[in-house]
Amino acid sequence: MQSSRRSFVSFAIVFFCQYCALGMWTVPFSNILKAAGLQDLIGVAFTCNAIACFISPLFVGAMADRGVSPIKLLRVLFWLAGICLGLVFLAVDRGWGGLWVLVCMQLYALAYSPTTSLVTTVALQQLREPTREFGPLRLWATLGWIAAGLLVSWVLAGDASPISGFVSAAILFGLGTFSFWLPPTRAGTAGVAHTWKERLGLDALRLLRHRDHRAVLLTVTLFGIPMAAYYPYTPLHLSALGFDHPAATMTLGQVSEAFALLLFARVAQRTHLKAILATGLLLGAVRFALFAFDQRVAMLLGISLHGVSYAFYFITAQIYLAERIEPDMRARAQALFGLLSGGVANLIGYLGTSALFHWTGSGGAQNWFLYWSVISAAAFAAAVYFMLVFDRHSRE
Repeated sequence: MQSSRRSFVSFAIVFFCQYCALGMWTVPFSNILKAAGLQDLIGVAFTCNAIACFISPLFVGAMADRGVSPIKLLRVLFWLAGICLGLVFLAVDRGWGGLWVLVCMQLYALAYSPTTSLVTTVALQQLREPTREFGPLRLWATLGWIAAGLLVSWVLAGDASPISGFVSAAILFGLGTFSFWLPPTRAGTAGVAHTWKERLGLDALRLLRHRDHRAVLLTVTLFGIPMAAYYPYTPLHLSALGFDHPAATMTLGQVSEAFALLLFARVAQRTHLKAILATGLLLGAVRFALFAFDQRVAMLLGISLHGVSYAFYFITAQIYLAERIEPDMRARAQALFGLLSGGVANLIGYLGTSALFHWTGSGGAQNWFLYWSVISAAAFAAAVYFMLVFDRHSRE
């Protein structure tokens, strides 16, 4: 039990700090760029993360082929991510120009993107009872994001200041150093992907022939497109409504996510996955509809729905892939899931919602009702598609 306790505590710290660092720059980033006169870069800057999802699996796969220890790889990636993120905000702070901001952001994204899956994989290898322990362990990531919002707004006063990015970069660099104290982990060999198609999950495209598999994967992709508007543009809307601390305000979404995660196991035992996933999708559409009212109370209610929506649709989709896909295809299916949700959906979503943002704004004034109404309609359409197409009794 001592070894298991050490592993749990070690990776709880990693999850907490990793997502604290992510939340510290992600939430205030749009307001930071706006304050620096770089508002036109918001959509393109966030797109860097989507581009990294197409490239990073190939790099990590190549390192696995060479037998590189996952812990050593994490250490280098965290160090590189911390340095590159620091350069992003140095470029913003010193006025180096948009090109340098985007170049440094792309380098950061390439370094950081693989760390989320690597940390999860290594943590699952270390836990003695992954099914029982991973849920409470993953909760520390949500707590880290909540802590980030509170630190940015109430400690750093960094809702529109590069200081948030500098502190985030320092945390990431510190995580790389902390990895020296993580339990040693050998590189896995079973089920390792060796071709670029396997690493990207493209060989799992044949799963789309199955009606239900196709419904889940396409729904996550379609829903992810309007979802991409949440972090870039919700902080801007909060600021426009007079909220002085948008980063702290948006932690309401993570608080609701924490409660949803705690209740998820009980709900999943009593309710079919289709109902849970559909509920998450519909709540996501309702959240954006509330944003369209362009009122403070409606915004708070919508943000409160974010965590429940995310937990119910995203985690349910991952559980579906873990339980309903043939064992020899599960790793490939998860890779395809990551490519579609993190790559395809975000790439289209960030660029599309950015174009919509500029189209619905004129003369410095933003038509928030029109903007969020279109986003809500897109999310609702994805929910309707899923409910019409998914058939839990399908035997294709």
